[in-house]
Amino acid sequence: MDWKLELVFVPVSDVDRAKDFYVNKVGFNADYDERPNEGLRFVQLTPPGSGCSIAIGEGLSDAPAGSAPSLQLVVSDIHAAHKQLKENGVDVSDVEELDWGHFVYFQDPDGNKWAVQYIPHRVYTD
Repeated sequence: MDWKLELVFVPVSDVDRAKDFYVNKVGFNADYDERPNEGLRFVQLTPPGSGCSIAIGEGLSDAPAGSAPSLQLVVSDIHAAHKQLKENGVDVSDVEELDWGHFVYFQDPDGNKWAVQYIPHRVYTD
């Protein structure tokens, strides 16, 4: 039996601002944005090629905005990822090259922390 992680909740203070950041600056796909009732809004966003999405919204969690654990994406080209983020106005770190991976780091408008990793010895198919 497979156990697949498919959704991670990311607490934000302003759903529209966060959605704009993740879709228009980072490049996530906007999959779903519904308000099933007053006080509840569910927005699902997925990084391109990922089997796991994030959820932002209203009434989803009591966690304070910006308190998501550090999240990590993996890409096949860290320099292209860095360039895309930078060109889209994301305050992204320089590329850090370590033996076990190359990384860039950024935060969303609420301070939720993200790492983007390239793994040098992995075979990528994209």
